[in-house]
Amino acid sequence: MASPDDGTAGITGRRVADESLLEDEKAMLAKDPGGMLRATASAGAQVRESAALAAEANLGLLADDGRPRAVVVAGIGTAGLTGNILATVAGPRCPVPVIGHRSAGVPGWVGAADVVIAVSASGRSPEALAAADAAARRGARLVAIGNPDSELQAVAERARAPFIPVPRRAPARASLWGLAVPVLLAARSLGLVKVNEADLAETASRLDADAERCRPGAESFVNPAKSLALDLAGSVPIVWGSSPLATVAARRFADTLAANARYPVMAGALGEAGRGRVGLLDGPFGGLAESTRDIFADPGDDDDAPTTRLRLVIMRDGGLNPEEEADEPIAVEERRADAVQVLAERRGVRCDVVTAEGGSALERLASLTAVPDFASIYLALAHGLDPMAVPAINEMKELSNPMPEALQ
Repeated sequence: MASPDDGTAGITGRRVADESLLEDEKAMLAKDPGGMLRATASAGAQVRESAALAAEANLGLLADDGRPRAVVVAGIGTAGLTGNILATVAGPRCPVPVIGHRSAGVPGWVGAADVVIAVSASGRSPEALAAADAAARRGARLVAIGNPDSELQAVAERARAPFIPVPRRAPARASLWGLAVPVLLAARSLGLVKVNEADLAETASRLDADAERCRPGAESFVNPAKSLALDLAGSVPIVWGSSPLATVAARRFADTLAANARYPVMAGALGEAGRGRVGLLDGPFGGLAESTRDIFADPGDDDDAPTTRLRLVIMRDGGLNPEEEADEPIAVEERRADAVQVLAERRGVRCDVVTAEGGSALERLASLTAVPDFASIYLALAHGLDPMAVPAINEMKELSNPMPEALQ
């Protein structure tokens, strides 16, 4: 048993998922004292609120100097994912490069011809603060997005740059849409992405509808998020996306599975998987799982323990980005997804498929992220874990922060 001072104090839970807990709404909500389920259900409201707040910001300042040479979206974690969302929604015909930057400062080539979008849910991220400060010093156009009355807002005000306030009511990982929408609208003001009011409204409605389907009171057989969580329980998940947009959703699912449910997970694009990672299906957690055992184990030890297996999740997006004209790339992606499903079936690796729905790229992305977001929370709850409180995250921040002078 862990001692109180060994760094694991406060970590509770169970190794085996408790399916019955997911059918007891009262017990489930008691395991979620921080309200992660409620925060995740607010995704549609986040779209509407952040769009309204962006409309009040003076984004016209960004467009005064015309089209930039490049756009850098600076942030870490969920804030960093907004750069991938912008690049994906803008599509391959975006007239300028969109660069995601996930470390302090900005790339060395950034200058007065460029735009830097600094994103931080707390407004205190060292990466976003350093990027905003560097952009101001180099004369680049800057827009900052984050918690109001924060350090990031102060940097933006000193630089006389637009600041879009996004009130922080939950951890950043539950605020994806509150951060992503302002990034998209800042890019729209530069003429780099086509996101209209109808797209935003339909995306918000899609998120509302999925939140209703995934509500805590809905039983597992009609709740797609609970079903997906139970499918993944006790497995090693691999999440692959069939297109650039679906790959963003796959990486998002990996992030939430790791943070909320504490599951090890691999994510990426199906194209990358076909160049080597698909070989995992032949490994000791794939096709070899049933025949693999510890030759040094005592006879009878853990004979009844379930074998840990891979569980494949494929994010499929058969939609056509409005900026694309040819459907051949999509046909290739869909054939590749079909092939991987066949390979998994032949090796006894079970596979779940999440299929995009909706007209715009933004709505399709929402349809791929909503159910998995809830699934990661239900999986945490089934293991007796509080999805809001992650002790290792807080401990890492404490250990990596400089020691106060008084203690040196």
